[in-house]
Amino acid sequence: MSEGLVRIGELASRAEVSSRTIDYYTGLGLLVPAERTAGNYRLYDPAAVDRIHLIQRLEAQGISLEEIATALNSQPEDIGELLARIDTDLKSLQTAAEVAPSEINGLLSIIAARVHSLITVALQIPPNLPML
Repeated sequence: MSEGLVRIGELASRAEVSSRTIDYYTGLGLLVPAERTAGNYRLYDPAAVDRIHLIQRLEAQGISLEEIATALNSQPEDIGELLARIDTDLKSLQTAAEVAPSEINGLLSIIAARVHSLITVALQIPPNLPML
């Protein structure tokens, strides 16, 4: 076995999920084995534990696994540009909430809280998390 790599059962144990979850995430492209053994066993980088926990946090926020896979497997964008877009969108949301009728204001407040929650999760992503 390659130094430091773990089999699916060990990865599942470390991440506190089932081996079936690892299989499912691998099938969706959320996880990619680092290599295979001569016996065709999948070997994973132990850092995949962090990726699994990130996937679980995003899924808990209501993001589908397919959307998570698309986001994690896309090429990273310029962070400055991305932050500028988020800032513009949040300002637009704040302006809309200020001028919205009271019955819509509650909905916009819920949306703003959801956005804040997603940004909080995004900021917790380790900078060295392999993006595959």
